Amino acid sequence: MKKIIKILLTLVILGAAAFFAYNKYRAYIDNPWTRDGQVRTQVIQVTPRVNGMVTKILVADNQKVKTGDLLFEIDPSQYQVKLNQAEARLQRTKEAAKGTKIEFERVKNIYAKDKGAVSQKDLVRNETNYYKSLADIDSSEEAVNTAKLNLSYTKVYAEVDGYVSNINFQIGSQATANKAILALVDKNAYWVFGFFREDAIPEVKVGDKAMVTLLAYPDTPLSGKVESIAWGIAHSDGNPGNNLLPSVKPVFQWIRLAQRIPVRIKLDKLPENVKLRFGLTASVMILKSKGSKTK
Repeated sequence: MKKIIKILLTLVILGAAAFFAYNKYRAYIDNPWTRDGQVRTQVIQVTPRVNGMVTKILVADNQKVKTGDLLFEIDPSQYQVKLNQAEARLQRTKEAAKGTKIEFERVKNIYAKDKGAVSQKDLVRNETNYYKSLADIDSSEEAVNTAKLNLSYTKVYAEVDGYVSNINFQIGSQATANKAILALVDKNAYWVFGFFREDAIPEVKVGDKAMVTLLAYPDTPLSGKVESIAWGIAHSDGNPGNNLLPSVKPVFQWIRLAQRIPVRIKLDKLPENVKLRFGLTASVMILKSKGSKTK
């Protein structure tokens, strides 16, 4: 009796394993899938807006930061001097405008009482000088605002929540305007690119559910959906070569390699134990009731 029970139990286990294996096999047969996937996110190139020597670095490589955290500072002394000069110039312009206004009002009053006492030419000249002085005030105020902006740019802040990466400068380094000095990996913008064979793309639709398995977390599949499908990829042939003629690589006629088309997967809420990183390897399966055979 025990032997029969043991045999039946073994058969049940084998049957369950076979059923599971069959369902797994059918999933791969009936649903488009690829092992060629990668985790992506937005990477902000932190670029100073002004030139100057770095005087403070307040973060370390791979440190987590929040929006508004101060990353580093550039020597503000030259920009403070320029702001002081602009403010002084504005003050002089305002004082000069007071004099031109007084003179214009005086000539205008005389002309109103006795048109023969002041020539029309003098009246126009004083009026022109007055309005020019007002324009000079506007210009000086803009110069002050520009100087204030440049001074504020000596402090560089994090624009998004994320992780600082590739700090390859130190205190005393020269920061150059419009030249990236470090990277900031956005922690709230992760997605997955699945690179599917071109013959599988007709079976993939925007909005389809997807299952993503990361090589780093093989036992924790992630759910998501197809957000978009690329409309083109770069081709290696046809670029200008010698004498500006197209450079076309030879193709072996008996081998036809399918192109890979990027499919963007938007991930659902992540499990707490999964920490995404840019560039992680992923497998992607599009979950459909009917599908084509691909891999």
